[in-house]
Amino acid sequence: MRGAAALTLVFAALEAAGGWWTGSLALLSDAAHMLTDGAALALAAFAAWVALRPPSARHSYGLGRAELFSALFNAMVMLAIAAALAYEALLRWQDPAPVKGAAAALIALAGLAVNLAILRRLAPHSHDLNTRAAMLHVVGDALGSGAALVSGLVIALTGWLPIDPIASLVICALIAVSAARLARESTHALMEGVPHGLSVEAIGREMASVEGVLSVHDLHVWMLSGSRTALSAHVVVGSMQQWDRTLVALQHRLQEKFHIDHVTLQPESGTRPLVRH
Repeated sequence: MRGAAALTLVFAALEAAGGWWTGSLALLSDAAHMLTDGAALALAAFAAWVALRPPSARHSYGLGRAELFSALFNAMVMLAIAAALAYEALLRWQDPAPVKGAAAALIALAGLAVNLAILRRLAPHSHDLNTRAAMLHVVGDALGSGAALVSGLVIALTGWLPIDPIASLVICALIAVSAARLARESTHALMEGVPHGLSVEAIGREMASVEGVLSVHDLHVWMLSGSRTALSAHVVVGSMQQWDRTLVALQHRLQEKFHIDHVTLQPESGTRPLVRH
């Protein structure tokens, strides 16, 4: 991720210079977005490094949630950038400025190629919320580069200058949508919501189907970090003498079916309803 951050920041500087030279607000908007992308990737890389630090007396779960805070911070920055660019685009709409369309299109095409290369590099790690946050930045910027490319081509072929602020507004909308989705997902995780794609009811039924388990209650599932999910539950078993074997079977089932690797289970003897939480 550090290499992707460095590449993004370098090209953002080149694209900003190209936007200033060509007079293209769409290109400058895309450069600003790439700048936030580079900062987001750098922040995500730092958060991933912090998350690897072992648990301590002060942080018994470790610092995995640094990734979640990183994702939320990235979303807030993206929204602020989108608002500033939208304001500038509206000003440019009222007073269009000349743009070197062909040159702007070539620079935007290079930006699109850079973003696609970065996405390919990040794709294998997309299961991690922190990496998905960074990828959302890059996806939005790839779409923004596409909008700037279209803007440059239209101006080069037709001379229609209003397409430049229009493309900038499209980029702002893309940034805002991605940021809102990311903010919602990271806030949900920080509030210890059930991770996306998991169901407490489905997990409870799966656990109750393990041999030796009579029922499950007080079941809770939450995210420890961008890539780790935790679970705690009370498990009613038919035989306490078989608990060690039942525990191993439950841990294996939860890892295999739901990729939950941090499990805390409290055994109880007796009979309870199938699932209660």
